[in-house]
Amino acid sequence: MTTEYSVRFATHPDDYKRYDTETLRKHYHVSNLFQQDRVSLTYTHYERLIVGGVFPVTRALPLETIDPLKAEYFLHRRELGAINIGGPGTITVDGTVHEIGYREAMYLGAGNKQVEFASVDSGKPAKFYINSAPAHHSYPDRKVGMADADAMTLGSGETCNERTINKLLVNTVVETCQLQMGLTEFHPGSVWNTMPAHIHDRRMEAYFYFELPEDQAVCHFMGPKEETRHIWMGNEEAVVSPPWSMHTGVGTSSYVFIWGMAGENLDYGDMDHCQPHELR
Repeated sequence: MTTEYSVRFATHPDDYKRYDTETLRKHYHVSNLFQQDRVSLTYTHYERLIVGGVFPVTRALPLETIDPLKAEYFLHRRELGAINIGGPGTITVDGTVHEIGYREAMYLGAGNKQVEFASVDSGKPAKFYINSAPAHHSYPDRKVGMADADAMTLGSGETCNERTINKLLVNTVVETCQLQMGLTEFHPGSVWNTMPAHIHDRRMEAYFYFELPEDQAVCHFMGPKEETRHIWMGNEEAVVSPPWSMHTGVGTSSYVFIWGMAGENLDYGDMDHCQPHELR
């Protein structure tokens, strides 16, 4: 197999309060997503979301099933979203080839049996960041580019959080069962990614940080608003946010991040804001 995976179990907020830095990272931080010619997956017990990286350099990589799924093939009862953050690539789905460029997304519905990721040029390999969630219905596959995104700009330069949220795999763009994904980019001088912070206890979320200089970092904040913790993030690393946790982050330089959600509903705006003065 060219696939490796790990499992993350859900934690109670009372337990979280006792975690030191190492334990926080063990439960919520995801690193080493892109390993040459490997599929690296993290299966979480938060809405059964899978966070992963696919890095085909010298060979095409199949999407193989893993033991926690107890399924003949990966998308037997799942949907999947992929966003390419590398060079030109392809995703072949049951014999149909889809060309996926930089920052382009692909939605794959439940029931697809054979999925393969490849790079067009091994000198400029593709990097596919993926999220996958259980699906009760099969919706059509669809490629979604940045021009197709449901985009909105929030924040301001004065509060260092002016950003454009590109909603790629959301119900205003493409039909999904519960998975939502998008990409947020910042205006010059802004570094706060989600401010004011928010909680949505009807779904979980995962953040993936990229285009961050190797000598810089993002400080990701999590936890109940009355008792927050932080995790320092590097380039091309992800963090899992439980439904009970607020989430926000600030970078020491410019960066981009991909958000993915799964849970009770598809209302993007279903969130409870935490104003800066309320955070502890």
